[in-house]
Amino acid sequence: MSKTTIALIAAASAATGAAATAAFYSARNERKVIHIPSATNGDSPSATLPHTPSLPGAPVRSAKELLPPVNPSGLFQYGFPGPVNDLSPQTSLTSSYNRATRNPNWVAEHITPASLALNNGDRRHSYFVEDASIPDKFRAKLKDYFRSGYDRGHQVPAADAKWSQDAMDATFALSNMCPQVGDGFNRDYWAHLEDFCRRLTNTYPSVRIVTGPLYLPRRDQDGKWKVSYEVIGNPPNVAVPTHFYKVIFAEDGKTGGNVALGAFVLPNAEISNDKPLGDFEVPIEAVERASGLEFAEKLPVQRRKRLCTEINCSIFVRDYADRHKNLQGPPVRPALPAPAK
Repeated sequence: MSKTTIALIAAASAATGAAATAAFYSARNERKVIHIPSATNGDSPSATLPHTPSLPGAPVRSAKELLPPVNPSGLFQYGFPGPVNDLSPQTSLTSSYNRATRNPNWVAEHITPASLALNNGDRRHSYFVEDASIPDKFRAKLKDYFRSGYDRGHQVPAADAKWSQDAMDATFALSNMCPQVGDGFNRDYWAHLEDFCRRLTNTYPSVRIVTGPLYLPRRDQDGKWKVSYEVIGNPPNVAVPTHFYKVIFAEDGKTGGNVALGAFVLPNAEISNDKPLGDFEVPIEAVERASGLEFAEKLPVQRRKRLCTEINCSIFVRDYADRHKNLQGPPVRPALPAPAK
């Protein structure tokens, strides 16, 4: 699906409606007086409404008649149905969880040159865990991914949180995961995109990234647009997104300074490393319309810059295994033999 198609899909809406007709009455030639019946049969005068302008011939209703005979909000005495988005601020990320798809709505992170320079976390000591803060019946489970054919794909990568072990551990909760295609995506092009985000700190002192899944429609053989996605687990539990987005805020570090915005939408599928990153760039509004989220409503237009006109948006391809070696630090050199006695 091309980025133009993605933008068109995201921009589609049912904003049109029927036109309203207004009737106007002139009182220049004749002054009409509408009489309100006085209270009778024991009704108090307060039971009748004060005179307000009304259309000629309109019935006059008492306050008692205007009170609704039902109370739909009385349902709340038994509980609030939702949706509940399970906002979860952690040391290395803040996330909003979708209980229906068992995936996050979005996960936000913040990286700086200083945070990436630290190397106090080792992913060999981190383990994938279920998020106990999510009610069990809405929780993504480790067994859902077992033999599913999909990777547990980080939304905030572990490599962005190596400044402490606790920070890195937080990225391994399943509330920070989505099912992702492994070869050709999670272990390849998606990893290169994550690396691109980290390299932005060579230019910008502060980079904020929001990542999440999308469930986009595709045109069926009958010509109709339909949303279809796999659900993994037994019983089916976790939705498999059709696409993923990243929205990037590259800050110049000045108070009230400029922010370079970039938005990318990638299909959850194998992507050739020869594909230019610019092919996946979309307007931030396209991501907002597709996701139902808003990312920069409080950022004035005059402070906004387009990221890919400020810097060269391109990936640097390197082997996934090398990426893991860099995460774990340099290999331990064998100790020198003890001197002979």
